[in-house]
Amino acid sequence: MKVGIVGLGLIGGSMAKSVKARTAHTVYGADLDQETMALARMSGAIDAPLTEENLPSCDLILVAICPGAAVQWVQNHAAKISRSAILVDLCGVKRVVVEALAPIAEEHGFAYIGGHPMAGRERGGFTSSSEDLYVGASMILTPDKRTDMQLLETLKAFFLDVGFAGLTFSDPEEHDRIIAFTSQLAHITSSAYVKSPEAQRRRGFSAGSFQDMTRVARLDEDMWTELFLDDADYLVKELDILIENLTAYSAALKSGDAERVRALLKEGRELKATAGGS
Repeated sequence: MKVGIVGLGLIGGSMAKSVKARTAHTVYGADLDQETMALARMSGAIDAPLTEENLPSCDLILVAICPGAAVQWVQNHAAKISRSAILVDLCGVKRVVVEALAPIAEEHGFAYIGGHPMAGRERGGFTSSSEDLYVGASMILTPDKRTDMQLLETLKAFFLDVGFAGLTFSDPEEHDRIIAFTSQLAHITSSAYVKSPEAQRRRGFSAGSFQDMTRVARLDEDMWTELFLDDADYLVKELDILIENLTAYSAALKSGDAERVRALLKEGRELKATAGGS
């Protein structure tokens, strides 16, 4: 199979490396950064650049760039995509992307499905990408009424081959609602947490909990701003809930109410036990 990957940062670069390490597929890659392209070629992550000439021969196209750029790329290249090809976007939000790309795919006759690999690191770029990033991870897909079983079987085989533990099916609305809590809220919380003046004076006083809380504050502000705004309705709801919960802790501490503090902590511990480890 010939696989085209648009964007060779953390997500696309890791996908390219995973495909080359675990399958016999040919990988064509594209990235705006020429240094990234050179590194991808030298490391063997891609067989050749993805071009106007070889795009029509691709059986599977993975678009691993920001939502707006992904939509623009597909709009610009749709006429070159084979009618037998499958296109999957790997964007972190789904509603705005699927709404834009599904009609384009239908018009041009190729298959399209929204996707989101549930794996990442705090640092982006090709140099942070890895052939084992997706090992054991879940791949979310958002099939619709036009998605046939053969397409899903093809994608299941592909994603399992490159290391994913399994597929999770959702619709764009549910995906964006849940991801606002499980991913986006964590990034905002981490970003806000490190803004305390104590963050600069903590050396010798920090351990695992500090590292856990601050890890994803090393984010790409351009990408995450776009993701946050594309999912602002659900994200604001989650942020308001968090603020309300934090206010309860603050009020209990200010009043010296030990029983209330204990009850809040117990409630959190029990909810964590119910939610499980992931």
